Amino acid sequence: MTLDTHGLPENDTDRATTVGEAELPYLRRCVELAAEAVDAGDWPFGSVLVGADGTILAEERNRETTTGDPTAHPEFELARWAATRLSPEERAAATVYTSGEHCPMCAAAHGWAGLGRIVYASSSQQARDWKAEWGVAVTSPLAPLTVQDVVPGLEVVGPVPEFAEQVRELQWRFRNPDSPAS
Repeated sequence: MTLDTHGLPENDTDRATTVGEAELPYLRRCVELAAEAVDAGDWPFGSVLVGADGTILAEERNRETTTGDPTAHPEFELARWAATRLSPEERAAATVYTSGEHCPMCAAAHGWAGLGRIVYASSSQQARDWKAEWGVAVTSPLAPLTVQDVVPGLEVVGPVPEFAEQVRELQWRFRNPDSPAS
């Protein structure tokens, strides 16, 4: 894997954008939720839905393993929550912060719910690169599409380099619960 000066895989640099200081606490919370997911035995993903005024409206962590539901992704749950509780205008003005880039299923739910921008800490490409480094097969039944492939025109920001090592460690911990971080 070739890295650019920000520690991102070369093919992620077109999407990488620095987020403002005011947005970092939301991403930190996403990483905390991802850690809670790993501690519970679930995949390491956490997401926060933030209103236009900066208020946290809802948050969720992955629950696939503990519920037995492969659609129990936090981004999908936030899209469902928003669709039933927010007006179309509120949804469009909201931002979803997440520890990992939306999968195609979650991106579609985000688009159908009419949610606004997405800011993610780590990219799907980074996750694929880490898995390759560790010799872990990619087992997703979905094609590796970006959010923009699924929802053209949506504002998407990420990955955010400050969180790469934390998310990488969580990915490692999930796959190797009895091993120290790689």
